[in-house]
Amino acid sequence: MEAHRAVLQKESVQALVRDADGEYVDCTYGRGGHTEAILEFLNPQGRLLVIDKDLQAIEHANRLYGSDGRVTAVHGSFADLKEHASQVGLGPLSGVLMDLGVSSPQLENGQRGFSFEHDGPLDMRMNQSSGVTAAEWLASVKEGQLADVIWKYGEEKFSRRIARTVVRSRIDAPIETTGQLVRIIEEAVPTRERKKHPATRSFQAIRIFINNELGDLEKCLQAALQQLNKGGRLVVISFQSLEDRIVKRFIRDHHRGDPFPARLPVRDAQLSRKLKHIGKAIRASREEIAVNIRARSAVMRVAEKIV
Repeated sequence: MEAHRAVLQKESVQALVRDADGEYVDCTYGRGGHTEAILEFLNPQGRLLVIDKDLQAIEHANRLYGSDGRVTAVHGSFADLKEHASQVGLGPLSGVLMDLGVSSPQLENGQRGFSFEHDGPLDMRMNQSSGVTAAEWLASVKEGQLADVIWKYGEEKFSRRIARTVVRSRIDAPIETTGQLVRIIEEAVPTRERKKHPATRSFQAIRIFINNELGDLEKCLQAALQQLNKGGRLVVISFQSLEDRIVKRFIRDHHRGDPFPARLPVRDAQLSRKLKHIGKAIRASREEIAVNIRARSAVMRVAEKIV
């Protein structure tokens, strides 16, 4: 199994930690790459809450940091950031880090069902203790809804052909493994893109839908804004355009402040700006991409709370 490498580790943690005695949240622990780096900057008085939907990730966190009084690990969704922080007595926060997407251990473990490169049960749940699996959903979803999901979350131009083929195929046999779904998609897609597997977008779309990833992202951004103190940092690393658009729009809207009619004379103080951009979007260096191919699509955005 490939070791998990935290993307933009140095850049993200340097942008995040401005107060060594502060309280921070790593919203997606994964395998602790960012957590490890954050702790290097924190004093004994600092505190760090780590959250992950994946129980295996939280078990990993407890093994590594269970004896570190600065760290608290919580199994759950970062969408519930406010509730998690309140339950462990954290807040206001000095920084919130979100490293979105799927971790390398999740992708490399065929039993999790995230990857089209490893045959295994078609699960795709980040939290395997709740919700329906991808196989269960595909067994009953209507063709139109499936096509809409693949188009909306995967931006797949052959979404309707794929949905039609899936619905036709499940009549003959239940679609229970990633290998089955890959073969169905390959049959449905009439052309091939260079360096992109035909199942890439469909697998992404189904995973995002099953885990409500974009809805959770929007909820977490709002919670982070509420929980950050003045001068607190929000750092988000995205790996695909749908996520990055949400993050970019969120920062932009709260940087602009309250909307007013065009040409209405309004003083800057009346706009109720809540965030300011910190630098431009950051991408991984060539050196990092050379040792971690997942970094090639990463985009990091940083904002600071100003009120």
